[in-house]
Amino acid sequence: MTNTNTPDTTVGVVGVGSMGQNHARVYRELPSATLVGVADADEKQAREVAEKHGVAAMSLDDLLDAVDAVSIAAPTQYHYDIAEKAIDRGVHLLVEKPFVDDIDRGWDLVERADDAGVTLQVGHIERFNPAVVTLRDIASSLDIIAIDAHRLGPPVDRDITHNVVYDLMIHDIDVLLSLAEGEITSLSASSALEDRYVTATAEFDSGLIGTLTASRVTQQKVRTLSINAEDCWVDIDYLTQSVEIHRRSVPEYIERNGDVRYRHESIVEHPNVVQGEPLRFELEAFVEAVETGETPVVSGEDGMRALEIATRIDQQTTRRQSAGETTQTQ
Repeated sequence: MTNTNTPDTTVGVVGVGSMGQNHARVYRELPSATLVGVADADEKQAREVAEKHGVAAMSLDDLLDAVDAVSIAAPTQYHYDIAEKAIDRGVHLLVEKPFVDDIDRGWDLVERADDAGVTLQVGHIERFNPAVVTLRDIASSLDIIAIDAHRLGPPVDRDITHNVVYDLMIHDIDVLLSLAEGEITSLSASSALEDRYVTATAEFDSGLIGTLTASRVTQQKVRTLSINAEDCWVDIDYLTQSVEIHRRSVPEYIERNGDVRYRHESIVEHPNVVQGEPLRFELEAFVEAVETGETPVVSGEDGMRALEIATRIDQQTTRRQSAGETTQTQ
């Protein structure tokens, strides 16, 4: 539903758990959007969040009738049904990752949104991390050999619906696919401790190799990505939003007090990174895509590509675990 009484895009949030609450907070702060209301299966939770932001707690149907666009931050198993309703009403949608829990239904949503002229963005927030935005500008001029990502951390107190591949690694799958040219020709994966530690290697037809590691059993929070290119090494840290470019080191011989010594000096560049909250940049980009009709930064197709690779990795680790269990019981 388009509101003709205001230049702002009217928005709502479906599912106001921890992530959905952040969506509501950021929408409330955006000058280009007007937060109208929130919806949640837990009506008490919806009322509390709505009251905090001075908006209405609504049923899903009422919310979809009241807004131009919604963020869907409900549990993944409900994404399809909610998204289908939004598309049928012509409401633009940002769906949190993982996009859906079924590949075929995901492609169905992409096709439905396209046919309806509805903007569909998938919530891969790391694409909007200022370090990744800066990296994308740098990467376009590099001959990349390999990309290596680590997303590690200790066990968490909250309930985790998905295993580490869908909860953590999928972020880096999306970033890898956005940086790498060509198609994946080979994909292998291994896991440990019941899929709480997973590593995967993807080989592309361009020759690039991508290695991804995700962990829920590492006693330090790590969010890094590195690029090995022909003429440099690039390091990014998602947490500090920093980028370092290590150029070829310069060897030289130095004479001091009659002694000749060898020194190898590295050249490290620190590109300027305009720091800020990735979620704010993500929602600003979504609202802009809704208003302009342009393809979102992370399209439905992008979300599906990441989900398909995550599914292949998960299937490989599951098969290996099953084979290991079979061997042990023989």
